[in-house]
Amino acid sequence: QVQVVESGGGLVQAGGSLRLSCAASGSITSINTMGWYRQAPGKQRELVARITSGGSTNYADSVKGRFTISRDNAKNTLYLQMNSLKPEDTAVYYCNVDIRVRGRLESFIYWGQGTQVTVSS
Repeated sequence: QVQVVESGGGLVQAGGSLRLSCAASGSITSINTMGWYRQAPGKQRELVARITSGGSTNYADSVKGRFTISRDNAKNTLYLQMNSLKPEDTAVYYCNVDIRVRGRLESFIYWGQGTQVTVSS
């Protein structure tokens, strides 16, 4: 079994910062791409940022220069440092992890439960 758990959301004023974490645990052989998505009320879920196992990153245009994605492979943990937050960043943030499970050749996508980020103006 594999678990993916996010933490670090909360309420912050515009211009502030938050750091999200996502920890994967369980029967894990390896982790491929890890990413953060978000979903605001009434909107579709969208990609915020993702990072490959080799460290290559890509970001949504709306967060470039403000958010930084990183990972600690030894801890199977993903991070999202969010600076200069804006009210339009308010959403539920989800961790998305591509995991090769022990004893299986293929990998599977796992989603975290989501963490709420609210930015007040």
